[in-house]
Amino acid sequence: MDISFQPIGIVHTQATDDETKIAPQPLTGELEIHLEFEAALEGIEGYSHLFLLSYLHKLRPEQLGPLQVKPRRLLQRGYTLEELPLLGVFALDSPTRPNPIGLSLVRLVKREGRRLVVAGIDVFDGTPILDIKGYSAGYRTESYTTPRWLEQLMA
Repeated sequence: MDISFQPIGIVHTQATDDETKIAPQPLTGELEIHLEFEAALEGIEGYSHLFLLSYLHKLRPEQLGPLQVKPRRLLQRGYTLEELPLLGVFALDSPTRPNPIGLSLVRLVKREGRRLVVAGIDVFDGTPILDIKGYSAGYRTESYTTPRWLEQLMA
């Protein structure tokens, strides 16, 4: 089965790739929607948050396909690579995936025509946008659990 997507826009940030990787707080950026998709933005202004689906276009070849990786984001918490467990990529938010699709939850600051100013962006400048979905209460869960390994590493 051959699957292809057409980007609907592009992400713009002032941050470098390295700044994006280690940002201590959410970054502000802009989602520029291609002109032919501008009509799809009608009614989006009322949402406080949006799901952003993106194509992780800057992955290195070795990041495409591995099914297990170490949660490297925890290196920022003082762990060494040797201390981190090897885990399945579906258990992590690692960019290493069988399909390089990113999912971000961003706060909509404002709409300016076909440009959306957002806070909480966690992808690189120039990242292609595949889709945007408004966040609603139907996505929220009051009760959830996380794996024991995550609780231990975050403690």
